Amino acid sequence: MNDAARTDVAARTADAAAVALPEAAAARPDGPHRRRAALGPVALVVAGGLSVQFGSAVAVLLMPRAGALGVVTLRLVLAAVVLLALCRPRVRGYTRADWGTVVAFGAAMAGMNVLFYQAADRIPLGAAVTLEVLGPLALSVIASRRLVNLVWAGLALAGVVLLSGGGFDRLDPVGAAFALAAGVMWAAYIVFSARTGRRFPQADGLALAMAVGAVLTVPLGVAEAGSRLLVPSTVGLGLAVALMSSVLPYTLELLALRRLPAPTFAILMSLEPAIAATAGFLVLSQALSVTDALAIALVIAASMGAVRSQMPKRTAEK
Repeated sequence: MNDAARTDVAARTADAAAVALPEAAAARPDGPHRRRAALGPVALVVAGGLSVQFGSAVAVLLMPRAGALGVVTLRLVLAAVVLLALCRPRVRGYTRADWGTVVAFGAAMAGMNVLFYQAADRIPLGAAVTLEVLGPLALSVIASRRLVNLVWAGLALAGVVLLSGGGFDRLDPVGAAFALAAGVMWAAYIVFSARTGRRFPQADGLALAMAVGAVLTVPLGVAEAGSRLLVPSTVGLGLAVALMSSVLPYTLELLALRRLPAPTFAILMSLEPAIAATAGFLVLSQALSVTDALAIALVIAASMGAVRSQMPKRTAEK
């Protein structure tokens, strides 16, 4: 998974940590010390994935109170408040094209979240994330133009067929359609996050895009949940979702990318369907059948293979 926007978030917070560790970065320990140093950023990525998916599980628990659209509104609004306070982005000096990019990024973010939470309200969390990850996987296959990636695409398709049991009616066809549509928006999110990162410094573009997404979803959330969005306990859970699904994982992954090659990061992010299935089982009691587990494993393998096939030969051999 190439979640480029996550490399942007909380840059100012992470810079302080980087300044505090100049000697550790310069030293290149051997043996066990080197292995422990290598495991550090991997642990940060895994922790970020756990935070995202368990945050999604908490969001599912919140849906009976605020509805799927209300949860999206709470997540984006509260995450935008936190990120704007942390980043304090400037709003002057940008061109119309810059603002067009950040608005498109915010719209893709809003669409991805709205569609994903509609899916999670109807089908198990692990299945929703597995179908959603097909969007970035398809983008990867198309962009690479390598014949071998057709193999990975076929493997992912086999996983989807297994997951659907021969027809998406077993999952709830509407929920499956929402998850697939969320994958399309995820691919758009990746494209516009990269463009935003080139046009805006540090995490400024992401903070502004989060604000755009929040503005776009507020009317939807208010229409569905109304005054229920202002209940203190609901706001508290919404803040937990915002921190677990946005602010905390972005920060952890930014720190990890300072010491972890991007291809390795992408391979680790391909594990998110499995993490989502675990979160669904532990938090929501959503048990998976053996067939479902095999389907998720096939999609994960396809994602990892697609990423590795794009790595330079010397990098892949290390």
